Amino acid sequence: MHELALLQELCTLASRAAAEQGASRIHRLELRVGELGGVDPQALRQAFAVVAATAPWQEVELQLEVVPTRCFCSHCEQPFRPTDVIHACPTCGALSRQVMEGRELELVALEVS
Repeated sequence: MHELALLQELCTLASRAAAEQGASRIHRLELRVGELGGVDPQALRQAFAVVAATAPWQEVELQLEVVPTRCFCSHCEQPFRPTDVIHACPTCGALSRQVMEGRELELVALEVS
């Protein structure tokens, strides 16, 4: 379960960022996880439950946004949401090689005091 290692690293980054701002407490972590990011959101939530059982993470809220996959069709010149792993445009059937969203793994925001 690599999600636990990823979450531990995100917590380290969050702690460092909070300390740089002079904050002593983190209240909320906001993460964005893309559907194609190679991270299972449910496993990430479970990993956070493990981390949240330890100080200083017991009172921290995890806000997790799952970013859907969006591709761009160069033939139709329009973005679209693929219906499967092939990423075929639903309008013209052309295969897209351009993924616009869905690969994210971002620490978006921290709420600190």
